[in-house]
Amino acid sequence: MADRYLSVAASGLHEIEIRRSRFLCALAPAADEPGAREVIAARRRAEPSARHHCHAFVLGSDGRTQRSSDDGEPAGTAGVPMLEVLRRREVTDTVAVVSRHFGGVLLGAGGLIRAYGQAVSEALDHVGLVEYRRLRLFDIEVDYTRAGRLENDVRTSPYVLHETRFQAAAHFEVGLLPGEEPRFTAWLADLTGGEAVAVELGEEWVRG
Repeated sequence: MADRYLSVAASGLHEIEIRRSRFLCALAPAADEPGAREVIAARRRAEPSARHHCHAFVLGSDGRTQRSSDDGEPAGTAGVPMLEVLRRREVTDTVAVVSRHFGGVLLGAGGLIRAYGQAVSEALDHVGLVEYRRLRLFDIEVDYTRAGRLENDVRTSPYVLHETRFQAAAHFEVGLLPGEEPRFTAWLADLTGGEAVAVELGEEWVRG
């Protein structure tokens, strides 16, 4: 299993125009295939006058689930180049839908392939990507006299501050990459004089 993957930072839209045809690319995060299908259906409802709603999506931290559709465009000229952009950019848990408003000029197979690929590529640049890392999470509990300094030290450390909770005591969930546990344990003991104990919570995908 991979320890890192990329996904879109948020849902977003980006439009390009080629020889009077408008290609409106919608990108959205998707955790599973039903979620991706709902995004596709929503784009059809949002752009009812578009002649085609071509799509591609990649799902799973390993990118195992991959689907695409030309939606009436010549076979292999829309969904496949869209999917290839997602694969080349190593983007997953993401669905791309390109709604085409035909401008009256035929683009040919090569022109369509370039247009649909360009629409997705530019949309990825426009929306932006984020990295997710598979980390081992640890909960650190300290009293409030140490909480402020510990939070600052964690934020400036190589470790990831995933979550903070302030209850009877202060809790900090810290994420570690594989192999960092011995160094982290020594770092925490030195920082708190051995008073803070880290309890392992398990693995989770954490947005970087």
